[in-house]
Amino acid sequence: MTDTAAPVSAPVVIDAAAVSKRFSVRKDTSLKERIVTLGRAGRRHRQDYWALSDVSMQVHAGTTIGLIGHNGSGKSTLLKVVGGIILPTTGAVRHRGRVAALLELGAGFHPDLTGRENVFLNAAVLGLSRAETEERFDAILDFSGVGDFIDTQVKFYSSGMYVRLAFAVAVHTDPDILLVDEVLAVGDEQFQKKCLDKIREFQEEGRTIIIVSHALDQIEAMCDRVILLNRGQVALDGAPKAAIDRFRELLSSGEGTRGDQSHAATHSLEIARVELCRRDGTAANRFAVGETIALRIHVRAISPVERWAVGFSINTPHGQLALASNSDVVGTTLAPISDDTVVEFMLADVGLGPGEYFVNANAVGRTVPSSHSLTHGAAFFVEGGEGTIGPVAATVSLSNAAGDH
Repeated sequence: MTDTAAPVSAPVVIDAAAVSKRFSVRKDTSLKERIVTLGRAGRRHRQDYWALSDVSMQVHAGTTIGLIGHNGSGKSTLLKVVGGIILPTTGAVRHRGRVAALLELGAGFHPDLTGRENVFLNAAVLGLSRAETEERFDAILDFSGVGDFIDTQVKFYSSGMYVRLAFAVAVHTDPDILLVDEVLAVGDEQFQKKCLDKIREFQEEGRTIIIVSHALDQIEAMCDRVILLNRGQVALDGAPKAAIDRFRELLSSGEGTRGDQSHAATHSLEIARVELCRRDGTAANRFAVGETIALRIHVRAISPVERWAVGFSINTPHGQLALASNSDVVGTTLAPISDDTVVEFMLADVGLGPGEYFVNANAVGRTVPSSHSLTHGAAFFVEGGEGTIGPVAATVSLSNAAGDH
């Protein structure tokens, strides 16, 4: 825990009162289904999903707050509501001071603009004048480590470069409140250390920070207070160790796991979770370029299904499809399912470029109409592959043809 906890007398800079957020989830997923269900009948093909339910919290100036919980517990939604990115369905959020939000990798960046152009654009959105941005530009560039790629369109950046530049802009806008969602896990060890040093510098300066992270040891070390969310509600709000211990109890019991499910559990099959392993079966979330990845999809049968299929997709943080497959594509007929089972896809010679990736999984019934998907069921990082940017890895060599004559 930090030594910079704000006294109780410090002013309240964030006040969230009885915040709830509802999303409408469609159950007709294809274009054909949506056309068929147009009009009033289409309402039956939507289901309300409450990402947050009656969440209240007050944050005093100068404190560092950690938000933890399962995937789908509402952490990122709460951060977006606090940052004013989305509005709550009910309740209200008030804050005072300049807010800098790192809620998604490079949110606010335009892919067709260069890094330099995006720095000025993003800084303007965060409240800096052009003169202020010009004054801080060299510091932003140095912190990001993007170097000569600053004048390259950001759509060609790796996810690591993308978030390094976004983080550099955010921390140089002189924010009173910094909102950080998982981005401290991106980049190499040197950049992560630079981020943590900047966070500690902000803490010493008395700024207010809210961090979402699955790195529990990091949360315990940095935060004055931790809020545990479970199924969209506050399960515990208190000392870091107490909240983390309670979360580990939930993890070990399997209670509260909800995932970012894109369809409600009104079906015969359900994706329980996604697991990533090395070839030898050990769990991992970091792989080298070209390393074999064992992708295990845990499927639960709510009722027996004779014929079914399962698949996955791997996306970049910007939503770009990098790789996908399913049991039909690989020519495998799955055995009938009536209980929990695990389907393992072995991905050999994976040519993903360096950066962060998310895994989505889906199971469909053939003999029984059923479909269920789990979005962002797992995340992993690919490391190495110097000399290229983007989601495809390659060994690049260069010869000067003009110089050969």
